[in-house]
Amino acid sequence: MKYFLVVNPRSANGITGRRWPEVHAKLAAALGPCEHRFTDGPMDAMRISRQALEEGYDCIVAVGGDGTINEVVNGFFREGDGAAAINPNAALAVLPRGTGGDFRKTFGWDAELKQAVERLTGAGTQPLDVGVVDYVDHQRQATRRYFVNICSFGVSGLVDQEVNQRSKVLGGKLSFAVGSLRALLKYRDAPVRIAVDGRPPEAMAVTTLAAANGQYFGGGMKVAPDADPADGKLDVTIWSGYSIVDFAFKSRALYDGTHVRLRGTRQLRCEQLSAESADGREVLLDVDGEQPGKLPCRIRILPAAIRLKT
Repeated sequence: MKYFLVVNPRSANGITGRRWPEVHAKLAAALGPCEHRFTDGPMDAMRISRQALEEGYDCIVAVGGDGTINEVVNGFFREGDGAAAINPNAALAVLPRGTGGDFRKTFGWDAELKQAVERLTGAGTQPLDVGVVDYVDHQRQATRRYFVNICSFGVSGLVDQEVNQRSKVLGGKLSFAVGSLRALLKYRDAPVRIAVDGRPPEAMAVTTLAAANGQYFGGGMKVAPDADPADGKLDVTIWSGYSIVDFAFKSRALYDGTHVRLRGTRQLRCEQLSAESADGREVLLDVDGEQPGKLPCRIRILPAAIRLKT
């Protein structure tokens, strides 16, 4: 495969940039000469990836965390309304360098460079579903974003806002725990209306609704334990009535996936859903750990849209 490395030097609290000469030398020894570029701002990884695919590279390696992976995946698709991949046979590869690592956890990958290099040098790829969400950004413009892990809304969007405004020097799990604490002190369940697979809208109050392609979000919470990123479906988990006390005393269940048996958790599977605020309140989105906008939104799955290097 013809590899192109998209590197976020600020990932892992800047360790990626500081250690890049060492990391690059190990990659070059395993893969041979391969091009790379550093990102330098928001959505830079998307622009770099799109250009690399248009130039004929067929394996784009995201070197960074979940946010970098998300931006790289967005570069796999052309601009416009068609949701068409530039090259459906091109592969996404991941060299994990972030603090949270939620996407990699679904596949049982660790954060070690050795394991990532073994994946890159192996022959294996598999189909990968990609989610797409159409929403309203903070400038009130209709916007589209692709995702490979999870799109959610409710307190999760507020958590992203809290976490991304601060350093993640504590690591993924602790950073998200502190962000969750700060967000839950402010948050009250949001009245929303959702429509699933074209059925009539349903009103409900949500702490968080997560439309999942992968299994983990929020620094390791197993929000959708049965999600399969190659089954052509979204696994939707809805938390209602969760308070700061619940997150404290049910934390083990949230991280091991047994929360699905608890009161206040509901699950369903679908190919698309739409959601809007029922009372005009601002309800924030979370898209692969980033906070790009708010409801109303439409979320759907694109089955086997690209490939994943495994």
